[in-house]
Amino acid sequence: MMSPTEPWATLADTLLQREALICRLAEGRPPRDFAGLYVADEEVRRVLHSLPGLDGPDLERAAAVRTALAEPVTAAREAFVAALQGRSRFADVTRTAHLPVAEAEVLALLVAVELSPARQRLVAYVQDSVQLPRLTLATLARIFVEPGHPGERALAPGSGLRRAALVRLSGDGPWATLVGEAAARLIWHLRGDASPDPALPPGTVIAAAQSPRRPGGLLLVHGGDRESRLRAIRRHHPGAGMVTCSPPAAAQGWEAVVREATVGNLMVVLDLAEPLPVAGRDAVVRAGHLQWVLSSAGEQPLEALPERRWREVRITDGEADAEDWRRALGQDPDPAYRLSREQLRLVAGAAAADGGRVAPAVRRLAGGHLDGVAVRIRPRRTWDDLILPRDEAGQLRELAARHRCRETVYGRWQFSPVPSTGVVALFAGPSGTGKTLAAEVVAGDLGLDLYKVDLSAVVSKYIGETEKNLERIFGAAAAGDLVLFFDEADALFGKRSEVSDAHDRYANIEVAYLLQRLETYDGLVVLATNLQRNIDPAFLRRISVAVDFVAPEEPERRAIWERAFPATAPLADLDLDFLARQFKITGGVISNAALGAAFLAAAEDSPITMRHAVLSVKREFQKLGRLRTEKEFERYFDLVNRGSDAAPAR
Repeated sequence: MMSPTEPWATLADTLLQREALICRLAEGRPPRDFAGLYVADEEVRRVLHSLPGLDGPDLERAAAVRTALAEPVTAAREAFVAALQGRSRFADVTRTAHLPVAEAEVLALLVAVELSPARQRLVAYVQDSVQLPRLTLATLARIFVEPGHPGERALAPGSGLRRAALVRLSGDGPWATLVGEAAARLIWHLRGDASPDPALPPGTVIAAAQSPRRPGGLLLVHGGDRESRLRAIRRHHPGAGMVTCSPPAAAQGWEAVVREATVGNLMVVLDLAEPLPVAGRDAVVRAGHLQWVLSSAGEQPLEALPERRWREVRITDGEADAEDWRRALGQDPDPAYRLSREQLRLVAGAAAADGGRVAPAVRRLAGGHLDGVAVRIRPRRTWDDLILPRDEAGQLRELAARHRCRETVYGRWQFSPVPSTGVVALFAGPSGTGKTLAAEVVAGDLGLDLYKVDLSAVVSKYIGETEKNLERIFGAAAAGDLVLFFDEADALFGKRSEVSDAHDRYANIEVAYLLQRLETYDGLVVLATNLQRNIDPAFLRRISVAVDFVAPEEPERRAIWERAFPATAPLADLDLDFLARQFKITGGVISNAALGAAFLAAAEDSPITMRHAVLSVKREFQKLGRLRTEKEFERYFDLVNRGSDAAPAR
């Protein structure tokens, strides 16, 4: 705890005692009840005598008091200056803030008054008002009369005390009555409490200093992920403490950041997702005593940089290496996951709470970002569930092999991963031909989760939001080595339009961003579209595997009808050959028809028959807006025209 006899407190007491004696002896002002609540006759006379042209106050008597107390004041000042060279919380703050001795004296006086009710009563007497227990600018001007001393100017907007946010002026009266007030965070610090400033931006992280901080400066760190940038910062400033935060939204927040860094001898790391705002540029310039770091994924534009000399560090690779894995999880890297250092830090924390299991932690890391914009599909179906022509089925197996063998081709054999090691597949074909099922089967074969992206949650009418959503998706998917499935992909990956207005121009920017993100993504992306010609040619050049899904022929339809009915389902009088031969429909429609037939049979508490199957096909035709012809339904034509109660013709 702080001793009441520290040199800065002794200096404050000496100055206050001197001012009180001047008031009592030189000015003849006695203590009185109700001070400041009324103006007495003797006070009016004293004020009149102080005006130019009239007899002034008894300057000789005031000078006599100053002369009598000159020696103890000088001794207190010398002890104070000596103490500023030592180690104490007060001295450390003045050094960090680069305060001149005179401003440190003003700060000592304000802090001492703040800490002691007795001093506050003395200040109220000196200022002749019980309503002024803190020092006003006018009183500071009277106390610090030495030539060259800033006095009340130590609280001017450009002073070191104000730039370091250690003090503030309060009150709304005349300038002379404005009150100097030491910041509450500083007082708590001097009393030994380390609680952070409550006005700091949400999410602020404070790391205590391990060694003395270097003089102020500006460092730009960009590229990689957040944890890699922090590592670079620690490498350039070993042992330095940090207050890391996003840019505050208001002036009060900027003051809190500067104050916290000054009090704790910390450098400020601003984690930027966008260019540094104007308020931030002003704060960096004003608080020149601090070391500032601008940390961002991309380079900060020149117009956003403060007018200070700066150094720059570029992070070229943010992927966690073997040393990172061993330090965080005590194991060698898992080749199934490509984690950034920031993602590895989060995974390590989650794994520690789950018995050290990495896989669930990675899935949670990715799922937490994707669940709002994509639907997770945990693969359950296998190659046996996929009915496709031999060539298309072979292409899908090649797709899985291409993703599985990346380490061999790009690692051991050292093929150039241009533009990345990722695999982009295009599934083109009519609705219901098995594109989603094929993506699920491939993901299951690779042991990966499949995320079906909800385009309505991704595409935004607001400028820049679509890119942010896509970055969120690709970043999370890269961490968990997931399969991203963009259904109806031409909504996002369609041909660029001719620019006729600002909306068209921005739509083209979105397409360009998507192409860039695909080229740098190292995972598996599946784009599904009903019409391949709708896909922008720029994306087609990035396609690794393209599979055309066509409507199934009769043998495939027969197999799909057979698989659509589980072995446990009660079947009777089902002519699968007739169904496959007569109804040229896709696998999706067949699955829906089989399910519909099952519900019709269940409602009648009977086995599934041809009547149920044909009536269900009728319902599917109605949904598709497709005509029912006698050529297709043959002997069941009357049945589907009359309704469900009629019996089929024989």
